[in-house]
Amino acid sequence: MLRNLDDIVYFQVYLEGDFPAGFKRLKRETREMLDQFRAYSDNIEYEFINPSASSDPKENNEVYSRLVERGLNPTDLQVKTSRGSSQQIIFPGGIVSYRNKELPVELLISQIGVQPEEVLNNSIQNLEFNLADAIRKLTISTKPKVAFTEGHGELDRNETADAAHALSEYYSVDYLMIGGKLNSLAERTGSDDPSAPKIRNKFDALIIAKPDSVFSEQDKFIIDQFIMYGGKVLWLIDPVFASMDSMQFSDATIGIINDINISDMLFNYGIRLNTNLVMDLSALPIPLKTGEVGGAPQIDFFPWYFFPVLNPVIDHPIVKNLNAIKTEFISSIDTLNTKGTKKTILLASSEYSRTVNTPVYISLEILRNKPEQRLYNKQHIPVGVLLEGTWESLYHNRIPPAVSEDKEFGFAAKSVPGKQIIVGDGDIIKNQLRSTNSGIVPYPLGYDRHTKQSFGNKDFILNAMNYLIEDNGLISIRSRELKIRLLDKTRIGENKLFWQLFNITVPVVFVLLLGIIMFAYRKKRFTNMDVR
Repeated sequence: MLRNLDDIVYFQVYLEGDFPAGFKRLKRETREMLDQFRAYSDNIEYEFINPSASSDPKENNEVYSRLVERGLNPTDLQVKTSRGSSQQIIFPGGIVSYRNKELPVELLISQIGVQPEEVLNNSIQNLEFNLADAIRKLTISTKPKVAFTEGHGELDRNETADAAHALSEYYSVDYLMIGGKLNSLAERTGSDDPSAPKIRNKFDALIIAKPDSVFSEQDKFIIDQFIMYGGKVLWLIDPVFASMDSMQFSDATIGIINDINISDMLFNYGIRLNTNLVMDLSALPIPLKTGEVGGAPQIDFFPWYFFPVLNPVIDHPIVKNLNAIKTEFISSIDTLNTKGTKKTILLASSEYSRTVNTPVYISLEILRNKPEQRLYNKQHIPVGVLLEGTWESLYHNRIPPAVSEDKEFGFAAKSVPGKQIIVGDGDIIKNQLRSTNSGIVPYPLGYDRHTKQSFGNKDFILNAMNYLIEDNGLISIRSRELKIRLLDKTRIGENKLFWQLFNITVPVVFVLLLGIIMFAYRKKRFTNMDVR
């Protein structure tokens, strides 16, 4: 990619200044990585800028505002000194420019529940991916095509707006209704070669996001053939219908089976979506009114066990170093022994989880008491699976009558090598919405407006689609691992004086011993020469 650059790619990195040791290391590693990029291309240029260089606070604030407008997020850093601590605003990122386009790139990866030292290490580990990914976004000319399906009660365009926007940086994103039409996903090749495929896919990948109505056999057949001809699918399915909306006027609701007629299809590919809900002690807090103080409602947050927060631990490029992922009413997945298919568990519950089968009684009463930990005795329940390999068509020897009349559709009984990802939750791609004077505005995907936390949902969707379409490509960089040994801060604090004295005295003693040895050696040597 670097060797094929045809114009200057310019990095403005805002990591210049007086930083703690960790951020100095991030700065040094960033400079070294950009120097490595320059070794492959003369079209890479960079500069490091201090956004707080001015002695005038007003001027610095104006610089901060411009950087925020350009897409960089500030970090309020607590700097510890011998006299106490002070606050420092830094922008651990940069602006990448190419021709008349520019793009912000975050160099510091935020991860919920991860120590600051590990966050820095993971950020350094992902430097190559983040910098190269920015170049790819700016220089890509022909974008692969991705489509969201419609017509089966999927999430609407407002609810997938942020995901579509993020994907549009890499792909040409569209929405389509299959409607039983063969030409909705495929087109004829027009080739006269009898051995060549008669049709080709119009899109590289499909996203099926939380459908709630039945798929017709015609639509299933078209999706099946899309897969047979190499199309990739990201299935985000709710096997159980449950919604917090139904609890607005009541403290309880019932979760029921969401039968949309695709179980046989997924079973054929090696997956069974279970009609249950996963409950997890690692869960997203939800706000509840607990009383009133001075006439104002008192709101407290309680972990809602039906909203598991997933912390990926598998060493796979899609989820490596990913922030925690929030889910809503997610179901478990079983993998089947399917010949020619490799299954990888991407997402799983925590060590303290359980499943409850439908019909599920969902009540806020469970928040009034401490959970019985003996019930949460299941570990790492699979909820997201990657499939890689080949599959036989579900419609081998049983083509639907509605499409069998077209003798030229080019039925494929077995797929070419392909990939699919199945997640037992459609809300994983759903962004929250807010009403403004100008209309409905989506929050960023993964942002929770109640807790004001940002989760890794957007990165998961992007990584999943990159892996499905790019044939590992750039995302394979994420599988590289950089081991950096961390110091034990407790031991450092307890033995600070010892190590200070050790580091001061040992070098001095070593030099003195070396001097004494050299003096004795020279004395002995020249004394013997004088005797002769």
